[in-house]
Amino acid sequence: MKTFEKITPFIKKNIHKLIFGITLLIIIDLISLVIPKIMQYAIDGIGTEGFTKLNLFYAGGAIFLIAALMAFMRYFWRFFLLGSAWFVDRSVRQEYFDHLMSLSANFFNRIKTGDLMAYAINDLNAVRMLVGFSFVIGVDIIVLTVASLFFMVNINLRLTLLSIIPLPLLSIIIIVLGKKIHHRFGKVQKTFATMSGKVQESISGIRVVKAFVQEESELEKISDSAYDYVKQNLSLVRIQGIFHPSFMLIIGLSMMIVMVYGGEATMIGEITIGQFIAFIQYLGMFVWPMIAIGWVVNLYQRGTASLKRLNEIFDEQPEIIDEKTVDHSISQLKGKIEFKHLTFRYNEKNPLIFEDATFSIEFGETLAIVGKTGCGKSTLTDLLTRIYNPPKESIFVDENEIYKISLEVLRKNIIMIPQDIFLFSQTVKENIILGKPEATEEEIIQVTKNAQIYDDIIDFREGFETVVGERGVTLSGGQKQRIAIARALITDPNILILDDALSAVDTKTEKRILDHLIKLRKNKTTIIIAHRISSLQHADKIIVIDDAKIAEQGTHEELLKIKGIYRDLFEKQQLEEKISATKHTDKRK
Repeated sequence: MKTFEKITPFIKKNIHKLIFGITLLIIIDLISLVIPKIMQYAIDGIGTEGFTKLNLFYAGGAIFLIAALMAFMRYFWRFFLLGSAWFVDRSVRQEYFDHLMSLSANFFNRIKTGDLMAYAINDLNAVRMLVGFSFVIGVDIIVLTVASLFFMVNINLRLTLLSIIPLPLLSIIIIVLGKKIHHRFGKVQKTFATMSGKVQESISGIRVVKAFVQEESELEKISDSAYDYVKQNLSLVRIQGIFHPSFMLIIGLSMMIVMVYGGEATMIGEITIGQFIAFIQYLGMFVWPMIAIGWVVNLYQRGTASLKRLNEIFDEQPEIIDEKTVDHSISQLKGKIEFKHLTFRYNEKNPLIFEDATFSIEFGETLAIVGKTGCGKSTLTDLLTRIYNPPKESIFVDENEIYKISLEVLRKNIIMIPQDIFLFSQTVKENIILGKPEATEEEIIQVTKNAQIYDDIIDFREGFETVVGERGVTLSGGQKQRIAIARALITDPNILILDDALSAVDTKTEKRILDHLIKLRKNKTTIIIAHRISSLQHADKIIVIDDAKIAEQGTHEELLKIKGIYRDLFEKQQLEEKISATKHTDKRK
């Protein structure tokens, strides 16, 4: 029953609706059993003394009223049973997304977005079908099987025994083919996830695809993936193609036996014509649950296969959680940060990112981090925000060991702007006020001016109400970065991190933004990671990372005097800027 652990609480939550729907369904099944008896009475009455057209009218009217009552109640059992399945679907879907939100960055590094989308669409639909129809079919199987068998025996025991001789073959088919359906449906869902991942990846990277003229290559990949999906579905269809016709063949054999022996019993007067017709109707009712068993087995195999796939996600535990050492009295951070003898690698197989790294940032200071690409600059900020867990006793904020601070407090007080900016497919304004929905118009205008993006927004056709494309695709890289800066500034965080967040803007704009930020955040801690050293000269402290260590640290002037890595980088960049400026001047001439 572990497979059903996640959905059981949601089924219990809707149990009153399910019970009411099941009760209605039982009543409908029992009422339907009366119709063959009425027909038996009417048919056997024809030609007998005292039986008139009025009797037939009464019989027909009774059948119509029963049918009308059944139709009325069928609406409500569908509403309660199938409606409850949708509520369960919504609850499981919410639980699924809540769980995804709790998982750490490493999980999303391992799992493709397309796979997660497949779980949310195909697998959850299979679970809903299982919940919605399993109760319906279960009730039909129990009520109709027992009741119709009772009426059949009441008409003629020998004919009943003969008619059910072929039916045990159904059990063999269910057992043998049911397992194959379960296995093959799991493969279908897996290939659907793979195909979804490839489609999502191709669409997300459409600019790169077009830039490298790889449309045909991508189409071929999608075509191959779609063909794999078709092959797995055909494999499933082959089993289902045997499964359902086998049922009909066995049912046909049972009906043949009834026609031969039941017809003979009618001719010799063992049963009446009315009883013979009623028996055939009861047999049809008895056979329906047999067919339904095949359907429910199919739904069960699909549903449980999907539940097992979903349970694999639910079983994933977040690596980054609040430790037992959390001090809940800490609700605000000022901004003093200390790294003490930090030694870190992503796992045992990977090389050291940091070895005995020690430095500090005082409250209200601006720290700049410099180093070659891949030296670990971004990793420092990931450890500070606990995207990855740092070693114990290695990072302190306001003299509190980082594990004493709850994740909620840590991330509310530390806002990071990464190089790869993500914007939602909403208006510019909605993207800016993401962290502060109650922001006033004046605040929005001011932060966009501080981020040097106000003039660009005003030039947009709809201004702040302009809807940006998916991931901000309709904006330039520099515009996306400046909107992201405005989004961060509107929350006025105590600790702000710019992780190469101005790489897409020109040098002059970058310098203006950073100079303005340093003045604006005079009493707040700011960490800036940038490749252009010329923009970092006003930082209170600069650290240089090289070979997994803090190679140099100090102010701009102090580091220039050392004549080390920092000065070398600074002089090279100055030379590059001079050459670039000369080329630009020559072009203008």
